[in-house]
This record gives sequence, structure tokens and C-alpha cells, in this order.
Amino acid sequence: MAAGRATPPLLKDLNERTVLEAIRDGAPISRAEISRRVGISKPTVSQALQSLLGAGLVREAQPDGDGPSYGATFFEPVSEAAFVLGLDLGARFVRGAVCDVRGEIRARHDVELPARTAAASLDAIELLTRSLLAAARVTPARVDGVVLGVPGAVEAETARISLAENVTGLEGDGFRGQLAGRIGLPVTIENDINLAALGERWRGIARGADDFVFLSIGTGLGAGLVLHGELHRGLHGAAGELDYARVGLVEDIDPCADAISALAAQLGAPAPHDPRSIFAAARAGDPVARRVVDEECRRIALHIVPLAAVTDIGLVVLGGGIGANGDLLYDGIRRLLGEWLPTPPRVEASSLGDAAVLTGGLAVGLRAARENVFVNRVR
Repeated sequence: MAAGRATPPLLKDLNERTVLEAIRDGAPISRAEISRRVGISKPTVSQALQSLLGAGLVREAQPDGDGPSYGATFFEPVSEAAFVLGLDLGARFVRGAVCDVRGEIRARHDVELPARTAAASLDAIELLTRSLLAAARVTPARVDGVVLGVPGAVEAETARISLAENVTGLEGDGFRGQLAGRIGLPVTIENDINLAALGERWRGIARGADDFVFLSIGTGLGAGLVLHGELHRGLHGAAGELDYARVGLVEDIDPCADAISALAAQLGAPAPHDPRSIFAAARAGDPVARRVVDEECRRIALHIVPLAAVTDIGLVVLGGGIGANGDLLYDGIRRLLGEWLPTPPRVEASSLGDAAVLTGGLAVGLRAARENVFVNRVR
């Protein structure tokens, strides 16, 4: 069979897509600079610009800075071409934000959940969605989609949620449809820690990293794994459920909050025994609290080792309430990984903190929105 040839419409689409991405990356940017960056002739760039201007995806812009422009025309994306709504559902709250197609946040709100139930979550998300769109002055018709992070494993094809014990009634395959019906917008659901990993890669400490893991340690334990620049979800969407890595072990290596509190009480650390107090006592020099922290370093490192040994990741980003105590934890974790692994990964703190999941939701939604506004543009 003869190889197919690229047709003029395909080449036109390719050129327009390339020029649009150059404008998104470098705005405000001139025609000559676009041509230089992407290696397309100026006449071809001009033709692509004409189509993109007509489709309402780009517009003329003022040059950046006070330097000479030599009469050149500059271009930028039309921010209002589409909007994305990101949501982070926790056990006690829902966080939300709206961003435009350039990734600029237009509104950001949080609401508390009156109960840890799916029904209460639906009510809160509906209220939050209306509030966010009103604050951003965006109509639902201009929203490309909603991305919701949930504390459970999510199957990609069915959006079936499992392992979501913190929110009663959330498990099953009905939540996405119920939410879409309540807010009247297309909804994508993803595991919250997976989104946190993508958030760190977009605007956090993992920017530019292609192989890394986001490890969240707090009341629970979870990991979001990025390999070759893409999220690794696994067959059932359950990749990173590290609680199951301890199955069959006699030794307790649980690094989460309740386990550390129990260890502190067992060793006779000064009360109270919640993690915040234990870390504070360790900072103050209490020797028993320091032993608890040392054991926490060991337990966290024991969970990193199999991930690093199997995937050869270059970076571990630690988040969650316990993972945020880097001044006490990171040196010990790094030392142990250096002793146990031939090529230990770098260990860093999340730079996004509580905003990591929400940022990841916006990143996923933005990627889809940018594709959709191009595919559905006026030709």
C-alpha cells in the first residue's frame, strides 16, 4: 500500500496549531519571532495568523516592556476563548477555582462540608460552582469542562470510584453523572493525589520533571506517579495506593498520622500525641519526640525505596500534613535512601501545598480546553 501524503488541509491545521502554541508560550510575540521559534516561513505564519484571528483564538497585543518594537505587530491568545473549573473534594472541604485558557486564575473559593457524605458534597459543589462562575463573570456556556479530584481510586473509562472511605456514599459509578446533572457541565473525575502530582509538574517543584512521584502523607497515604511525562494511573486507576504495600508485613511501617501518634504514646513522648505536637516537641529538642521523628523518616524512606527501585524516578515530592515537615524529615530520608539505593531520587517538599490538587485539576482541564477550542474553532 502506498504511503498516504499530507493534504493541504492537514498542513494548514498543523501550521495553525504550531503557531497557536508558539503564541501561548511566548505572548506577546511578533510574527518574526514566531517564524524564528517554530521554523515556519513568515508568509506561512501570516496565513496561520489570519485564520487564528478570524477564529477568535488570538488577538493583537501590546509589546512587553519598553524596548523598541520597530513597528512589529504582536499577538497573544484570547484568554476568554474558554474557561476551566477545577475542584478538590476532601473530607472536610471543597476547594475550587476557575481559570481562563491562558491558565490565569479568575476566581478561587473554598467551602466547608457539613457532613462527610456524597450528598453533602454534591450540594456544596453545586453551590461552589455557581459562586465561582459568578465571581469570575463566566457563563456556564463558556466553561469547557470541570475536573474534580476525589480521595479514592477512579477507573478512567467508567469514572467508578473505589477506596474512598473518607466520604460516605462516594464509591460507585454514579457520582460523576449526578454531579454533571446538578451543575450542567461536563465532568472529569480523577484521584486527588494524581492531580497533585500533575499540579506540581505544571506549576510546582516538579516543573520539567518527567519521572517522579508525589507522595502524600497525612491522615492517609497515597502516591501520584508520573512516568515519561504522563500520569501513570494503572489498569484500574489504583496506581499509587501505597497502603497495600504493607500487606503481609509483621513490622509496622505505617507513616500516617494515627500510627505516629500511637508510636509517640508507646515511647512515652510528652502529651499531646498528635503529629503537630510531636513535631513541635522534636523542634524544641525533646529526645523521645526526636526518636519518633527518626522512625517516621525510616518509615517514609521504606515506602519510597520500592517505588524508586522499580521505576528509577529522579524526584520524590512530599506533601500532606506530615510530609510538610521538611526541616525535620528530609535529611533523615535522604540519608537512608543514599544508604539503601545505588541511585537515590531527589527528595523535595511540595511547593504548592494545599493548592496542589486544585492546580492539577486546572492543568488537566486546561489541556483539554486548549485542544477543544482549536478543534472546534470557526474555520
